[in-house]
Amino acid sequence: MVQKIKNKLVSNFYEIVVEDIPLIDVRSPKEFRKGSFPNTVNLPLMNNEERHKVGKCYSEKGHCAAVKLGNRLVSGEIKEKRLEDWENFIKKNPNSVIYCLRGGLRSKIVQSWIEQRTGKMVPRLEGGFKALRNYMIEQLQPKNQDGEVITLGGYTGSGKTILLNRLENSIDLEGLANHRGSGFGNYINPQPTPINFENRLATELIKHWHNGYDHLIIEDESKHIGRLFIPKPIFEYFTSSPLVILETPIETRVDLTFNEYVIQSQKNYISEFGEKEGLDRWYDFISNSFDKIKRKLGGKRHDELTDLFHRAFKKQINENIFDMHKKWIKALLQEYYDPMYEHHMEKTDREII
Repeated sequence: MVQKIKNKLVSNFYEIVVEDIPLIDVRSPKEFRKGSFPNTVNLPLMNNEERHKVGKCYSEKGHCAAVKLGNRLVSGEIKEKRLEDWENFIKKNPNSVIYCLRGGLRSKIVQSWIEQRTGKMVPRLEGGFKALRNYMIEQLQPKNQDGEVITLGGYTGSGKTILLNRLENSIDLEGLANHRGSGFGNYINPQPTPINFENRLATELIKHWHNGYDHLIIEDESKHIGRLFIPKPIFEYFTSSPLVILETPIETRVDLTFNEYVIQSQKNYISEFGEKEGLDRWYDFISNSFDKIKRKLGGKRHDELTDLFHRAFKKQINENIFDMHKKWIKALLQEYYDPMYEHHMEKTDREII
């Protein structure tokens, strides 16, 4: 797509998304961390300190002085290294597109320097980050959804996410949010920023309908997943869809939860931090998660369940026996998660199919 474009600007955002066009974000690392797009690399024209100095100069002395300062800061070996980074990425990704905040001076400078060095014209994104971000927000409106949504519901531990990930016409909202949607839902790595979450969701929706699916299968979620909120228009669209309830026996639910929150979670912590520190961090994670729900559990029951957890962990460490963890998991499912889900279902007026 990009190689066919004769001018120096690209504005077909739909094609950029569905064709996975590699994007080079030349904004500062600080800007990039606040939010970017899937399939994007941050190769900045200026680092955070350089951008701060140029911004201050612009405020005090105006545009021309700021440009001169920027050229002086990004020169010599610094400029050479950044040119090498851009050139190496473009060699591996020849259909790349450059963008800055608004498609203005920074991306024009990078585009010009690359062309002078390589003879290759790398297109820049018209309107920059702001324009593509606005496009993503617009794609989260119900009017831009091209099929019917079906929501998969069921008690915690029923295997909803496992089933979703086996279906081609599904989107895993919890996967996009990097959170399992509960008080125990955190992973080792933090959740994405709100901007990144919304951009990921918009990207998945655009690709989903582009692939010609008549239906979209999602999991029944509250309006927030961890600390991230599903944008209100698309959340209301999702929650107007019919429900399919996945029914799973309690013992199977305990086994699935045990495997995910104990066995696999411990493996992830050990892989990240080593065995001793990893297990210590996992223990703290579960303990802190219990504390988050103390008020809803009630102080007495919280203390009883955390004591059961502590004894299960001690037995695991001392005797390499893991099954005692299933006791606190079963109690937590039946006494905490199940009543919340039943209350949720009592209030719903959605069609159940």
